[in-house]
Formats: sequence, structure tokens, C-alpha cells
Amino acid sequence: MLLLLLGIIILHVVVLVLLFVSTIVSSVQATMILSIIFSVLSLFLFFCQLFTLTKGGRFYITGIFQILAGLCVMSAASIFTVRHPEWQPGPDYTYGFAYILAWVAFPLALLSGMIYVILRKRE
Repeated sequence: MLLLLLGIIILHVVVLVLLFVSTIVSSVQATMILSIIFSVLSLFLFFCQLFTLTKGGRFYITGIFQILAGLCVMSAASIFTVRHPEWQPGPDYTYGFAYILAWVAFPLALLSGMIYVILRKRE
């Protein structure tokens, strides 16, 4: 159980770091900042639920907020994908590393949200 808890915390921190790094450079900052807020809120809720949830309970609220964070990342990356040629005119434009980090953070955020929904609290 402790190993699973450690894995969830590490996965959550990795998602947060990827989101922070991709927000610094991204031009779709509003949605990325919203995803960071959802992700930090879900980490805070996870720790609150860890100490207050009854035995056998599930972390639904934490999972919902983390899934919302993943959906915000997906929408920001999708908007940037569609609108990038208009924002960066010229024949040799590139997406950059923040774009790739956002697409990496998207499935990780959804995965951690699903893990939170499935996870039950033990003794």
C-alpha cells in the first residue's frame, strides 16, 4: 500500500512539473493555468481525503479534479495545434518543447485521475 501511495505521489508530481514547464512557454496560458490549479487542488484533496476518508472509500473528488486537469491540458494543446500556424507565420515554424510536454502531461494526468477513482483507502 505504501508503495502504491508513493507511486501515485510521484506520478502526480511529474504531471505538475510537466504542466509548470509547459505553461511558461505556451501561448494558451489560461487553460494551462486552469489545469495547474485543478492538479494542485486534486493533490491537496488527496492528502485531505487520505486522513478523513473512511476505510474502503474511494477518492472520487480527487480523481474528478485530476481528470479535469487532464482535459484542460488536452484542450489547450489542441487549440495550440490548430492555431499555431496563425500565431507563428512563416514556412519554418516549430512547436517547441512546451508543446510536447503538454501532450505528455495529458495522458499522465488522465491516468492518475483514473487511478484515484479506482483506488480504495485501506487501513
